[in-house]
Amino acid sequence: MVRIVSCLILLLGFSVSHAQIRLAKLSIEKNEKYLIQASDILVVDTLIMADSSQIILNHDKTDNFLHAKILIIGSNCSINGSGLKGKDGVKGVDGTEMQSPCRQGGIGQDGSIGLNGRSGNTLFIYSDDIQIKGSLTINLNGGDGGDGGDGGHGGGGGPGTRVCAGGDGGQGGSGSRGGNGGDGGSLTIECKRCPDLQVWSGGKLQVKNYGGFGGLGGEAGRGGLTGLGPVKDGKNGIRGYHGEEGEVGKNGAITFNKK
Repeated sequence: MVRIVSCLILLLGFSVSHAQIRLAKLSIEKNEKYLIQASDILVVDTLIMADSSQIILNHDKTDNFLHAKILIIGSNCSINGSGLKGKDGVKGVDGTEMQSPCRQGGIGQDGSIGLNGRSGNTLFIYSDDIQIKGSLTINLNGGDGGDGGDGGHGGGGGPGTRVCAGGDGGQGGSGSRGGNGGDGGSLTIECKRCPDLQVWSGGKLQVKNYGGFGGLGGEAGRGGLTGLGPVKDGKNGIRGYHGEEGEVGKNGAITFNKK
């Protein structure tokens, strides 16, 4: 079950720069997903996450803010603000296979570039009291870059005749560059009555905010085959170039303050 909460429905406070979702109490049931939309700020007096419940951050906003006076967390709970994977590039069109005598094969087109992965959300949690009774995973990983498109294959050359050599095969298209991985989002927690971070790090709290992997470079298209002739054959087409791999995204930071 996914519950979508929009600030257009539950808006009790509004400013020109930021709309806020304000609630006295929010209970997310077991296995339920709570999706934040239309706002980047959730303000609640008491927030209860039952076992295996999940909060999905607003991916349309770079920064998300969670203000909860009391935050009670069950087992296997998660807050997900991971970036989306970049779209893969498209394979280049193959060169035309020449049927006419003595003509060179068509050149394969290059693949298109893989898109960059999206960065993970940056999350700020402000609370008076956070009680992790089970475990909480916060996923702010950057999305992987899309793979580059493969190059199209070169077309074969046309056949030769007694007066001309067979056509050369067309050059293969080059594979394109993979997209860069998105950066991992940063996490800031400010809590008045919370144990030291080392106490939670033993298994109660797991933070994932690694940069996404770069997309793979596209494969080079092979050159077209030579056209054969009764007097002289053409030449095989040259293979294209392999695309470069995208860069890995940067890891996010973790800041924990007791105030």
